[in-house]
Amino acid sequence: MSAFQLNLNPLKEPLGFIKVLEWIASIFAFATCGGFKGKIEILVTCLKSTENKTVTATFGYPFRLNQESFQSSPVNICDVNWKNFVLIGDFSSSAQFYVTFAVFVFLYCIAALLLYVGYMNLYRDSRKLPMIDFIVTLVATFLWLVSTSAWAKALTDIKLATGPSIVEELLPCSKPSKLTCHYASVTSMGSLNVSVGSRFPFLTT
Repeated sequence: MSAFQLNLNPLKEPLGFIKVLEWIASIFAFATCGGFKGKIEILVTCLKSTENKTVTATFGYPFRLNQESFQSSPVNICDVNWKNFVLIGDFSSSAQFYVTFAVFVFLYCIAALLLYVGYMNLYRDSRKLPMIDFIVTLVATFLWLVSTSAWAKALTDIKLATGPSIVEELLPCSKPSKLTCHYASVTSMGSLNVSVGSRFPFLTT
């Protein structure tokens, strides 16, 4: 095996430049999706009071919403223990597949870039390395699009599950004779939108 010889010229060529873009995109993917934390707020008004109380539910990666219970202070509001009620949906399979594959792409790009900038002579003299690199890139591109599409669908469902319709799904809120519920807010999911859009470098591979 030839000695390591640093040569940054491949980074100026499509071969290396696209790998850099893929590496950056993979960082955005697992950082924005894997590090997300959100919160829903619902205003609850008891029949015997005009004062609004806030009920919240936090959620985040891996987005097992059906394990995230509502929290309130005090625990019982309008004689309802809100800890007994949870959000709806489990989107962990799509989210974990997406983040896990993004980490794989991150590691693969590091290995490929190391090969390009340090062992380009070996890469060009070999018949197998370019073909292996091409096949791995082709498979990675396909799986990246599959995982991104699955995650995009899951993100749409997450937005619906944490939107105003959650008030209609909560059992206590379906009893207007006892209390009324008003959807207040949910954390912005702009970073999750970024994670879905981070597939662009693979489209040019």
